[in-house]
Amino acid sequence: MEICFSKYQGTGNDFILIDNRDNSFPSENISFVEKMCDRRFGIGCDGLMLLENEEGFDFKMRYFNSDGREGSMCGNGGRCIVAFAYHLGIIKDKAHFIAVDGEHFANVSHDDKQLIVKLQMQNVLEVETGDDYYFLNTGSPHYTNFIKSHTNFDTVTNGRAIRYNDRFKTEGTNVNFISGAGNQIQVSTYERGVEDETYSCGTGVVASCISAKLQFKTDDNHFYVKTKGGNLEVVFNHKGDQNFEDIWLKGPATFVFDGKLDI
Repeated sequence: MEICFSKYQGTGNDFILIDNRDNSFPSENISFVEKMCDRRFGIGCDGLMLLENEEGFDFKMRYFNSDGREGSMCGNGGRCIVAFAYHLGIIKDKAHFIAVDGEHFANVSHDDKQLIVKLQMQNVLEVETGDDYYFLNTGSPHYTNFIKSHTNFDTVTNGRAIRYNDRFKTEGTNVNFISGAGNQIQVSTYERGVEDETYSCGTGVVASCISAKLQFKTDDNHFYVKTKGGNLEVVFNHKGDQNFEDIWLKGPATFVFDGKLDI
């Protein structure tokens, strides 16, 4: 059996994309998906996505973590699968697709010869606030923590300690560390399922911007975010208290290469 795939990255968050509209991909084979994602023994990526048919939508997005298991929503993955659908000719400049967390809309544009994808995320209606953290779900669960600086900060060690603490060790959580102030912040993320720091995390960036809005009490609803893999923007409407609606994540979604795998 031959599997055709494409590799995409969104600010360093990299993915294997497969056109599975014929439902031929063995998605139930966890070890096979894990091997494809392995950076030494496979193709290598933070996650794998299947583009499938779904009535009433341009396509359906199915996301798998690099451990081979089907996961929750991935923001940068959502932007990359929109770019994939664009290159396949399934969509033009707009997309309407379904993912594990519900329906999404997206817009495609070009900037300096880059493909830019602006993705609408799910509304956030509840944010847990602690003494030194926020916890919220932006399609995936995120724990956010503010730090003074990312210089010499160990995201992996600190993130793993929170991800595997008594509260989160069973279900897991993504952990984000935020520096900066106002509407200009830097974010690093330890991702569950990958169990490592990733160069960027879309749902984590959204969670971090919402946390920064609450933490800094800024009037801004347009945030500029620096990640290890590049820059992203987040825009939303703050309806008061913990109510955030019309949330959009914007940034480049870049084609890397096409390939074929014989199994």
